[in-house]
This record gives sequence, C-alpha cells and structure tokens, in this order.
Amino acid sequence: MLVLVSYDVSTIDKRGQARLRKVAKACLDYGQRVQNSVFECLVEPDQWVRLRERLLSLIDPEYDSLRFYFLGSKYRGKIEHIGAKGVPDLERDTLII
Repeated sequence: MLVLVSYDVSTIDKRGQARLRKVAKACLDYGQRVQNSVFECLVEPDQWVRLRERLLSLIDPEYDSLRFYFLGSKYRGKIEHIGAKGVPDLERDTLII
C-alpha cells in the first residue's frame, strides 16, 4: 500500500533538529522524499506498523506533528506530478540505497 507521510518538527532547539533528522531517516528507510517533509512509502502492512511506531517514538507530540495519507494499493492515477524534481516510480524503478 502507498502511504504519504508528512511531518512538521519544531527545530527551535538542537533536540528538535535531531528529531527532524531522525524522522527523515526513518521515512527514507521505507520510502522516497517527494517534498522537503513529505515521503511516499510503498509498504506492506507489517512494515507500516513498524514505520508508524518508529515515527511515533521519535516525535514530541507537544511540538511536532505527523500526517498519514493512505492511498492504498490502487494509488496509480491518484497522483499527478507537475514540474521539476520528478521522482522514481516506487514499483518499476530501481532504488539504490
């Protein structure tokens, strides 16, 4: 299933800056960055559970926020991209990590 993960992490102090890096790293482990704080993650249900738990353990809900958009397995045709910075197709293109 395709899950769009977006986040807003407060970076007013060094702890927030560290949280921001950790959240981005967690998202990169499961998907690809499509905007600064937005990732497309093509995951199986068990992977989704692990990613969600990991993200929840990293943020400070008093200062940070997460949003998850579930596009499901039939996401093709629901995404339109216009402009620079095209992104690889999660299912067809090879990602080197």
